[in-house]
Amino acid sequence: MSKDKYATWGDATKLVHGGTIRSEFGETSEALFLTSGYVYQSAESAEARFKGDEEGYVYSRFMNPTISMFENRMKVIEGAADGRATATGMAAVTASLLCFLNAGDHIVSAKALFGSCRYVVEKLLPRFGVEITLVDGRDIEAWKAAMKPNTKAVFFETPTNPTLELVDIQAVADIAHENGALVVVDNVFATPILQKPMQFGADVVCYSATKHIDGQGRCLGGMVLGSEEYVTDYLHDYMRQTGPSISPFNAWVMLKGLETLPLRLNQAQTSALNIARFLEEHPKVNKVHYPGLESHAQHDLAKSQMSGFGTMMAFEIAGDKDAAFRLENALEIISISNNLGDTKSLMTHPATTTHQRLEDDEKAELSITPSLLRFSVGLEDEKDLINDIDIALGAV
Repeated sequence: MSKDKYATWGDATKLVHGGTIRSEFGETSEALFLTSGYVYQSAESAEARFKGDEEGYVYSRFMNPTISMFENRMKVIEGAADGRATATGMAAVTASLLCFLNAGDHIVSAKALFGSCRYVVEKLLPRFGVEITLVDGRDIEAWKAAMKPNTKAVFFETPTNPTLELVDIQAVADIAHENGALVVVDNVFATPILQKPMQFGADVVCYSATKHIDGQGRCLGGMVLGSEEYVTDYLHDYMRQTGPSISPFNAWVMLKGLETLPLRLNQAQTSALNIARFLEEHPKVNKVHYPGLESHAQHDLAKSQMSGFGTMMAFEIAGDKDAAFRLENALEIISISNNLGDTKSLMTHPATTTHQRLEDDEKAELSITPSLLRFSVGLEDEKDLINDIDIALGAV
């Protein structure tokens, strides 16, 4: 299928048909190729494939037909020239940076990151001689001031985990490109349906496919998307030699998840907006972090670079950690879990789970208070979810 053909399709069509490869059996559902290796017709053919002179599969750590379908479908929906699937979302983030950066390089990153992403930037990269600067991602002047002659990349999430801050993708990309730096965006909260960072200047986009893309809590996966040059010159060999590859089975599950992504996302984010409005009016809730609310400080930015406001929110209750725990423990429908983007509604306490390794002053700087709860809205009946939260708030 030519790229021109894909250009005329809507997102929902791309997510059902994009990148499909059919075997000689003409199967309707994508085939699951559970194989580690491949047979060559001759020794000469094996040599040619290893040298790259002949197309074909060599080893499933490098490429696999099922994995190729998942990668190609993600490329189609993202509008990216190339990409590689990984075993997890964190493998994707780590690969996107380590494959490109060298000792002596400098990276600028937003402070507001998922705990493991913060570890990669703040702890892991410096061990290999990469200099880092952390900034308030909302402050465009801070991005400008942080740039140095050796700045090779910028990295950020938008919306951020867990407080749903936004970064102006276009503004930061313009600053980075003026300084010759690569722009890497973790788009996991927004998904490729609600936000397409490459349209605003991003060079590389990362996903934890474990979240909305699978969307049903079944398996792990990740994705890195970028230009052909980036993938060929940096990412491909890193993936081939270090091996953070996704399993064919997990890639097949992700393909099935992509088919229903728009349906799941649309229902969940409709519920999310109404739940956020309910929480905003509740006397036991001090603040709601959700870009769809007009009270969100970056509501206008969200409208300009997102096509929807997503399934994620956070809210601060009137009380302390014990009160937050009482609320969680009183829930009957909503589950306590640090996963997100699931068909099931999930709630977690970031200060003691996803961001517990941060120092208290770092948590305070990121508005991760003892009373903050992160909520991933699922597909249950909206009224049931509101009722569940309302009853649980009674325990606060």
